Amino acid sequence: MATMVVAFGTGLMMGPTDARLAMPVLSFLGIELPEPVQLPAAAINSEPIVGAMSTQSLMPSNPQARNSNSKSATYMVGEVSANGEIIINKEGEDAAGEVLIKQAKRTKTEHVATLGYKIRETHVNIDTPVLEGTGDVPHERDITYDRINKENDGNIRDQTMPSGQHLLVDMKNLEADFLNSESRLARAMQDSVIAGGLTMLSYHCHSLHPAGVSCVGVLLESHISFHTWPDEGVITLDMFTTSEKPLLPVLPSIKEFFGIPRVNAETGEKEEVVTVWSHELRGFRTEDARKVHHLDGNSDISKHVTSPLEVVYKEHVLNMETEYGRIDIWDVKERDDTPGYEDGLRLGLAPQDPRWFSYEDASPCRLLFLDGVLHVSLKMPTCSLCVVLLAWAHTNMCLSVLTPLFQMANQTDRVFHETLVHPAMFAHPSPKSVGILGGGDGGSLREVLKHKSVTDVTMVELDEKVVSVSKEYLPEISDCSDIVGSKPNCFDDDRLSLIFTDAFAYVKEKKEANGKFDVLVADVNQPENQDEYTDADTVNALVESLSPLGVLVINAGEAPMIVDPRADKGMQPKREAFTKLLEAHPKIASIFVFEDAQSGYVDPVAFLVACRDASCRKNWYGQTDEINYQVFDRLQAMKSKKPALIQFDGATQRSYQVPPRAWETVYCRREPEPFECAYRGLDMTKELFEYYPKNEDESAFVIRESKEGAENDAAVYATVDIPEGSYIMPTHLAASLEVSEDSAKDSNATAHLEGVGEADVLTDFVDYIDENGHSARDGSGKIYVEIGGSRVIRESDDASEVNIRRWVPAHPDGARPKYSPVYDRHRHSFDVFLVASRDIKAGEEIVKPGDLWDY
Repeated sequence: MATMVVAFGTGLMMGPTDARLAMPVLSFLGIELPEPVQLPAAAINSEPIVGAMSTQSLMPSNPQARNSNSKSATYMVGEVSANGEIIINKEGEDAAGEVLIKQAKRTKTEHVATLGYKIRETHVNIDTPVLEGTGDVPHERDITYDRINKENDGNIRDQTMPSGQHLLVDMKNLEADFLNSESRLARAMQDSVIAGGLTMLSYHCHSLHPAGVSCVGVLLESHISFHTWPDEGVITLDMFTTSEKPLLPVLPSIKEFFGIPRVNAETGEKEEVVTVWSHELRGFRTEDARKVHHLDGNSDISKHVTSPLEVVYKEHVLNMETEYGRIDIWDVKERDDTPGYEDGLRLGLAPQDPRWFSYEDASPCRLLFLDGVLHVSLKMPTCSLCVVLLAWAHTNMCLSVLTPLFQMANQTDRVFHETLVHPAMFAHPSPKSVGILGGGDGGSLREVLKHKSVTDVTMVELDEKVVSVSKEYLPEISDCSDIVGSKPNCFDDDRLSLIFTDAFAYVKEKKEANGKFDVLVADVNQPENQDEYTDADTVNALVESLSPLGVLVINAGEAPMIVDPRADKGMQPKREAFTKLLEAHPKIASIFVFEDAQSGYVDPVAFLVACRDASCRKNWYGQTDEINYQVFDRLQAMKSKKPALIQFDGATQRSYQVPPRAWETVYCRREPEPFECAYRGLDMTKELFEYYPKNEDESAFVIRESKEGAENDAAVYATVDIPEGSYIMPTHLAASLEVSEDSAKDSNATAHLEGVGEADVLTDFVDYIDENGHSARDGSGKIYVEIGGSRVIRESDDASEVNIRRWVPAHPDGARPKYSPVYDRHRHSFDVFLVASRDIKAGEEIVKPGDLWDY
């Protein structure tokens, strides 16, 4: 009883408000009540009371039966109104007709919160629930098990699938009077439900002291509930439905009917209503149902936009359906966003200005999703049309990115497309014919047309509406007006052939595509959302469409992490399958992977480049200054005199040449483990034997004159015992000079210019390279020149004399693998370090094989 009294008095007691329950509690609180008289059947029957009912006294009026603390007040229990309400009135000289309890008529199965004198209760009840009516229910109920996996026919509502949608809405800066009015809030709730095409069965509101209202509405589809804080101007609301009817369209109605702004007491102006919301798919859907729903919790749209409450600003700007899919445009900002460089210039922000730390002054971000997958994001200064989300149903319906509305707004758009296009373009010596699969927004086309060498571009896009929508709503993304020699809009360039059909079907069926493209840019979905990448015939068609020196590039999806499992069992199994199909193809010579963290994604984006000829390695591994010169020489000038590129240059390409360690780690989880994975680092169990020419006591080697008749003037001898596998002169070898083959060739030509005479210094330098250098085995066009004591080591073709070898032996397959992050990461050390091939005794000459650096 004590627990019930505490719960009753504090407003926490929940349950049926039967008078038989209420009276003992009131008595315990000092309000003594005699035994209640049996109520008329009509007052407790679940059926409505028809007609007026006279008041019945349920308590004797004997004053002696009252508690001494009840003063002169009297009590009467049992007044039952015509609509079935039971009322307890307080009487007496200080009562003034006060109502202690007013209980609405209840059915036997209904419950209500009984909160005593702290609560003024308003309840609206449908005496004849809609579900029990005839013809008023918009859906016929069928909860039989065999309807679980059947399609709805438009008249049957399947309520057997345990799933639903949940919408959470927080609003602030609302009018206090509105937030404290049961009737106005109830009206807003009903209007929102009706506007959303939902069905209200009943609702229940409580006004709380000192302020605030809590309401819950029972819907045919499930429920809506909210609580208000009038003084703070805040309401928190949630709506849950079990219907598959989209719930997000209800959001504008909620904003309209609940978004009553308060007036600022100081300025007298209405404050801006701030709305934060979250949408979740709830329950348990089948895997197939989850895959096709672009708002599923595993989709990037849900993760980055519709689900997190941390995304404090998200405005739905455009929704367009086409034959193949749908386009959504949003504006979004996260709670921890801060103003960027352009924002600071626009707003004139000074150092220490507090607005530097506020998301309210930060520009929105633009996000692009394909089939619920994040494709690119853009940071926008002062943009009113900022976020583009594409949930495209067809695998080839690809809008790569949407351009911002004015200059400097398209930074991340350009970063993404520069990263997709230019590494592949510069891997080819002079691309003339370029193919673009997808890319109907024009971003990839814009970057391709910057290259002077390009004479024709073939773009294959599935839906003509993709191009028309991009040109009409986002013309800046296909803006080529600043490129010398191009038309104002990239799609109007004379070099472009625009074909509207399935991109992958085109390369498979059109024989004229065979051997046509110097560079093929697949601006479509990443492999995990593009099944064609795992089809051997399609992959073969992609390769066959390349010219003899052709290069293919794709967006390879999210970059791996070190903790990822084996690639074919992890999050990117289709990328691994595609990679292996390329590795097995006889016309693919080299495969590179790289990633970029500046392309607008939350996580780094991976890209894959495949070459038909191994000579592309020389271009891929180019030096920074080499690539910078090519950028200057091969790209068209800009009319504005600004740089043609904002992201890609020689230093950027150098960063792409060495994949992050996660690629190597995941690659080496292949089964069986690739051969080169055993050499990802020096063996720390082996000893290092160094040569110190000025410290013979510490040196493991000594250089002496060669025996009479030997080719070399000197030879290297061990001064200590050297176990097999130990490293030979590692410091000297690590200091080997790196010279490009082109530089060596040019130096030789310069040393023998006609009419100038011999340039002794250059001649000696070239001769030194020839005698002590060896070409890198990775095809990069580099020569490693030994400059330490190792260059004196004698060569021999007699295997019995040889006692050292390369640290990494020749690959068992006879050549470097087409794809190997291990070789890409360690190619320098693989080409310079030497180890003992057997135990070497002190005093023994060190001898290397004549074919040491041959593959």
